[in-house]
Amino acid sequence: MVAHKHGTKIPAVLIAIALILCLLAVFFSDQLAEALGGKSIEMEYEAKLFDTSEIINIDIIMEDEQWEEMLSNAIQEEYYLCDLIINGTRFNNVGIRPKGNTSLAAIVNDPDTDRYSFKLEFDHFVKKQNCWGLDKLVLNNSYADYTYMKEALVYDMYQYLDTDASLYNYAKISVNGEYWGVYLALEAVEDSLMIRNYGTSRGALYKPDNMDGMGNGKAPGGRGANVSKGADGANLNYSDDVLDSYSAIWEGTISKTSDKDHRRVITALKNISEGKDLASYMDVDNLLKYMAVHIFSVNDDSLSGQMAHNYYLYEEKGRLNIIPWDYNLALGGMNGGDATSVVNDAIDMPFASTQFFDALLEDEAYLSQYHEYLEELVDRYIDGGGFDEFYERTRSQIDDLVQTDPTAFCSYEEYQTAADMLYQVVQLRGDSIQGQLAGSIPSTESGQRADSSALIDASGINLSSMGTMLGEDRGRPGNASDSGTFPDNPTANPPDNSSLEPGKPPEGSDSFAPGQDPPEVSGSFAPGQDPPEAFGPSSPEGLPFEEGASSEESADNRSDIKKNLVSYGIYLAIMLLALIFLKLYRRRSYPKK
Repeated sequence: MVAHKHGTKIPAVLIAIALILCLLAVFFSDQLAEALGGKSIEMEYEAKLFDTSEIINIDIIMEDEQWEEMLSNAIQEEYYLCDLIINGTRFNNVGIRPKGNTSLAAIVNDPDTDRYSFKLEFDHFVKKQNCWGLDKLVLNNSYADYTYMKEALVYDMYQYLDTDASLYNYAKISVNGEYWGVYLALEAVEDSLMIRNYGTSRGALYKPDNMDGMGNGKAPGGRGANVSKGADGANLNYSDDVLDSYSAIWEGTISKTSDKDHRRVITALKNISEGKDLASYMDVDNLLKYMAVHIFSVNDDSLSGQMAHNYYLYEEKGRLNIIPWDYNLALGGMNGGDATSVVNDAIDMPFASTQFFDALLEDEAYLSQYHEYLEELVDRYIDGGGFDEFYERTRSQIDDLVQTDPTAFCSYEEYQTAADMLYQVVQLRGDSIQGQLAGSIPSTESGQRADSSALIDASGINLSSMGTMLGEDRGRPGNASDSGTFPDNPTANPPDNSSLEPGKPPEGSDSFAPGQDPPEVSGSFAPGQDPPEAFGPSSPEGLPFEEGASSEESADNRSDIKKNLVSYGIYLAIMLLALIFLKLYRRRSYPKK
């Protein structure tokens, strides 16, 4: 009788408990997904574009007049229409524009070169279009870097520590089949990168920038002028709760944001400045990795140097993160100067009173973790073979391309000297950091000023030979052709596109040639202006996203599906356990007579 009395109540209780557990699993699905392997998503373009064992071949297909017009109007940074052939696959109606800040202005004012960096936006003219899941690709021109390797090296170090950063690879760039130069290809810090790293593009992304005025910026060892670091919030210092006090952050908004999003950033900065519960307001582990690589790089064109720019700020659910950017001026490239001060750049308290980073390094546990990441870079990457592998692979890939680079900023001999010098500087930088970690070399600027006897001697190093932004020999082209013309380079080996007429889509394509009006649309549109809504062929074949969904929406859907599958699996497991328990309970409750 007892068994029958409670036989209906107990199963009901068990089912209720199972349902409650399922609801809790739904509520904490993000935490469960992260605990079961994180929320990052593997994207097809990782293997297609950023497998560094083989460089990318990119042929830009444009009418000569359009190409020359774009170069002539580079300072406007307007998008023009082009087709791209990437490793043999054609992408039609892609947006292309020159990009840059100081480097762009310098090249605009230099009559001897048109070697701009470029940004390729696959969905600018054709909604939903992407390159194996990538929305935007950046092509950097190695301005002020005769080594061609500084930026690639830094990104390789970020990858070594598994830091949230852009993927990289070298790219052989041709224009209408004619070799233009070897560039560094980077995953743009936009939707695709956020999806790959965070599983969604719905976080808030900013690119703060403040280069105005003169102030008390860091300039150790006589390295360069003192430039203001961060009025209007770009230095990430908390000042007050007024939104306008952080205008440099909001003006650099990449994703759609609101005042509510902005207030979450200010709340985080306030708590960070007070040292409160840092792990709730910062992605501590990733930031410590960022700091380790960034400080190794001695990049004065950044928060740790003289400028409050060249980084991205990412916020999700009130938690802040930094995504690195722009390292062509690393290792003394900002303005040359004393090599010994660059090699021995102090590793402790290096961000010139930036509260955001000071708060981390004032915590003994986080300081120790930061030191461990520096030690890993030096002992395992520099001394353990990672750097040698990068250096030898890169030299084998680009030496011949640099030798025949028709738009190069330096001669091949200058490149060889610069590359050899880079190897020495990196080794000496590693030696100094090793000494600073061991205590044999002072690890603060004040300590080094008080006693410089133990510093690594780099007096034999000529930093300017690696290229410098403010040097007298700033980087005039060694082999460049006349401005606005394509080089005649019989030694180059462009991809075989002989069957393709420049500017003409493949037979049977719905595309139209760059510079022509789109079909079924009357009139024309200016470069940089979006075509009418009715315009645009479908995405190229073989891309991973379904027709009818944008790259952002589709990848977000994939992220949601993945998280939902994890959640559903957990719910199912809970229900099965409940049913098994219920069955066992019934057997015990109703023994056979």
